[in-house]
Amino acid sequence: MTSRQQGRRAVVTGLGVVAPNGVGADAFWKATRQGVSVLDRISREGCTEMPLKVAGEVREFDPASVIDSRYLVQTDRFTHYAMAAADLAVADAGFRSDPEQPFAVGVVTAAGSGGGEFGQRELQQLWGQGPRFVGPYQSIAWFYAASTGQISIRGGYKGPCGVVASDEAGGLDALAHAARSVGRGTDAVVVGAAEAPLAPYSMVCQLGYPELSLAERPEAAYLPFTAQACGFAPAEGGAMLLVEDEQAARRRGATVRAHLAGHGATFTGASRWEESREGLAAAIRIALDEARTAPEEVDVVFADALGVPAADRAEALALADALGPAAERVPVTAPKSGTGRAYCGAPMLDVTAAVLAMEDGVLPPTPNVTEICHDLALVTGRARPAELRTALVLSRGLMGSNSALVLRRGERP
Repeated sequence: MTSRQQGRRAVVTGLGVVAPNGVGADAFWKATRQGVSVLDRISREGCTEMPLKVAGEVREFDPASVIDSRYLVQTDRFTHYAMAAADLAVADAGFRSDPEQPFAVGVVTAAGSGGGEFGQRELQQLWGQGPRFVGPYQSIAWFYAASTGQISIRGGYKGPCGVVASDEAGGLDALAHAARSVGRGTDAVVVGAAEAPLAPYSMVCQLGYPELSLAERPEAAYLPFTAQACGFAPAEGGAMLLVEDEQAARRRGATVRAHLAGHGATFTGASRWEESREGLAAAIRIALDEARTAPEEVDVVFADALGVPAADRAEALALADALGPAAERVPVTAPKSGTGRAYCGAPMLDVTAAVLAMEDGVLPPTPNVTEICHDLALVTGRARPAELRTALVLSRGLMGSNSALVLRRGERP
């Protein structure tokens, strides 16, 4: 995020959430703050007989109530979530694009798997009834760039648009991409990630991940940093943010909710969790250096929290390596243990929670987790008050990407 015109800083002005524990930032934060766990047995059609039994489903969401029917038929569930979250973020920011300046607003999303549900349905039509029964949108709806394209078309946003495909850490990398666009002259970027991995074909693909939890009881499926850790429970949904140039935001009277202060990214290879210690520590140092933030200034860490013993150990050691003595006292939290891990959407939900935590002065807990077996000051049980000015958000991908983001508190609402 170092490429900036003089005086241009990227800030967060709007939050939009479609998550298993709530639609909208307020509902999401209420459940996150209370430590509510919504992990449950998977109920989606065609998925109930799979070895994967527990996940975080988005249940309180009707896409037809928020998205025009002409867009619904063109798009997969993952794009429905992204479009709805983008609308919420723009509305939350009180933002209206200037039709005379269509190139001033861009869109960036991250995606891990794209539209598996849509693609499976159309391929079934192909093999069951023939090519004439395959819809014209099969060529685009499954594509991982579909959400960026649809948000851009609906909003009339013609500025820098793109999609980041850098594994689960892509959510944080997309924010860095957006910040750089702002630094180069773009006034605003709608940015984030949402996933929909709970469909038969998508689930079969995930079964190849050794890190996936196959536990049958929701309360035991995702227990990061514990001796009982057996992998992660997946989830659907995610979050979209509106990121703006700070001066442009203030000119229109917007509330600056957070500053995107620094970002770092590295790569250490698929499932090489021991090696991720060094890679994640390097990403943290890069992010802190860019943010001009000392380790002791970090007030909370939103952990990647994979729930795999080797990965959890590597993350705890990476924090000790990068933060030094400060690591012993900095609170660490992993709200995703109560919602599941929404792939690229997971770090975006963590960023949203971090912004809200800094605003409220509250550390959200890590649901379902009680006794930890790593040297971390993990927040468990209940939320607790804290003065939060700087948050560090971490993310690692199953294929080896590591990313760290430093956020600074904006204005309290």
